[in-house]
Amino acid sequence: MSQTTNKVIITCAVTGAIHTPTLSAGLPYRPADIAQQAIDAAKAGAAILHLHARNPADGSPTGNPDVFAQFLPQIHQATDAVINLTTGGSPEMTVEQRLAAALRFQPEMCSLNMGSMNFAFHGMTGKITDWKFPWEKKYIEDSEAFIFRNTFRDVARVYQLMADFGTRYEHECYDIGHLYNLAYFLDKGLAKPPLWIQSVFGILGGIGADPDNVVFMRRTADRLFGKDYVWSVLAAGRHQMPLITQAAMMGGNVRVGLEDSLYIGRGKLAANNAEQVTKIRRILTELGFEIATPTEARQILGLKGREHVKI
Repeated sequence: MSQTTNKVIITCAVTGAIHTPTLSAGLPYRPADIAQQAIDAAKAGAAILHLHARNPADGSPTGNPDVFAQFLPQIHQATDAVINLTTGGSPEMTVEQRLAAALRFQPEMCSLNMGSMNFAFHGMTGKITDWKFPWEKKYIEDSEAFIFRNTFRDVARVYQLMADFGTRYEHECYDIGHLYNLAYFLDKGLAKPPLWIQSVFGILGGIGADPDNVVFMRRTADRLFGKDYVWSVLAAGRHQMPLITQAAMMGGNVRVGLEDSLYIGRGKLAANNAEQVTKIRRILTELGFEIATPTEARQILGLKGREHVKI
């Protein structure tokens, strides 16, 4: 196994680009709300904050760095948490739009999706008839036709454009093949250890949220990367807490947040991101784990430090 420490890093993905405002009143999309929920999540125990931006007027996903600039400084000033910016954005964005904020702010970390895939969530419309904003229903329904583009050329471009900034990556692997893609980039010298691997379960188009698949992902990563990686798991929707608890018991780290699941329990929406952080912290602590501080997370992941970002 790649990780022997009893410390578990909690990442919180605050808003993402999948869920829409109508689906949950707790989902933050205005800059002030994103900032406050991120700060509260850090206070609750999240060492890493994974951040997307939303159009303040209607909550639609945006890659505009000027919108990121409306909440990143507040988070940076109020917390010691590692700021991790998306380069995934949303499946409707161009690669240029997805990279814009990371290039401007040069964060300690950014996400990097390790392969193209179908990425669907059209079932979320359910029985909703009253939408807050006109874009929401079509966006969700159109996801049935989404192809989330992350070609080898696209991924290489992210590595190359960010190379001078010392930014490290949350390598998001939605399927077994994505681990092999990452091994390819490691062999080419573009990916550099220690690798931070985020195994993603339960997205329609990716590997299923099955406990056996968690074991399969872990064993495959061990075979490909040995001791040169640090492992974390996120799971979508109702699978969130069970699978990330399993991952922690297998020596991994965990990710929560309203990007991944809107719920805190069966049929109960989470009021905010900090509620999910508090829940997984309690579970982990009762199981005998210690929660990593931002300083410890930086040491484990070999990050450049918050003083070297442009926020």
